[in-house]
Amino acid sequence: MPVKRYRRDQSEVSCCLKYVIFGFNVIFWLMGLSILAIGVWAWTEKDTFNNLSRLTNIALDPAFVLIVTGLITFTIGFTGCVGALRENTCLLACYAIFLAILLLLEMTAGILGFIFKDWIKSQATSGFQAFIVHYRDDPDQQNLIDWIQEKWLECCGIEGPKDWDRNVYFNCSSEVVGSREACGVPFSCCKQKANEIIKNKQCGYDVRKTDYRLDSSHIYDKGCLQAGEEWLERNLLFVAGVAVGVAFLQILGICFAQNLRADIYAQKAKWN
Repeated sequence: MPVKRYRRDQSEVSCCLKYVIFGFNVIFWLMGLSILAIGVWAWTEKDTFNNLSRLTNIALDPAFVLIVTGLITFTIGFTGCVGALRENTCLLACYAIFLAILLLLEMTAGILGFIFKDWIKSQATSGFQAFIVHYRDDPDQQNLIDWIQEKWLECCGIEGPKDWDRNVYFNCSSEVVGSREACGVPFSCCKQKANEIIKNKQCGYDVRKTDYRLDSSHIYDKGCLQAGEEWLERNLLFVAGVAVGVAFLQILGICFAQNLRADIYAQKAKWN
């Protein structure tokens, strides 16, 4: 007797919901993979894998931050992308849990940051001090602090140019041992001149000497801590809007994943 086969008139789950989750997460999957690859490449270029003593403070190493960020993004994107495409309820559950944990951590960090502002300020100061001390030791940290001082906040040092005395190359006493950068500041502390196409990398030499012949006002005299607080006050609405937008997308992702799981379970119960 021939077996009677039943043809399904529709897909097991909502195609729209399935491919929205898939399409959204495949972007984050590829983005996370790219960030992870860049972080690993940066560590390889610094020969960190073969010489771990180069790590002065792993939490402040930009390459390490890229690796962690890329790994988290890749994992979340992978579980969401493959879970939706293969209609795998286990991966979709992991995706929802990862998003929920990330959302909870972000909310906790935001609340604690608002309550313990002074502690956050002291931690930022300590981190910036470490950047200054090891300015010449790690090219990633050097590029990061140059970007902060020159491109982002237009500042110099933590509270001012004198903070560069913490670095052995820029300390005024280093002139005795032949450091040309003694009693100076990095080029990123210099203000960009109107007609200057390429900034002079030696513009910060000797600017903190008492007998400096040129006008030292061509360098930023505001510390990065104060400049950062002023930037945050000016852009508070933008930062809050981005935070709310990210949280909304995460909540949406959790709801979509749970709805897709419910659809899969309903279809399995129907056909069983």
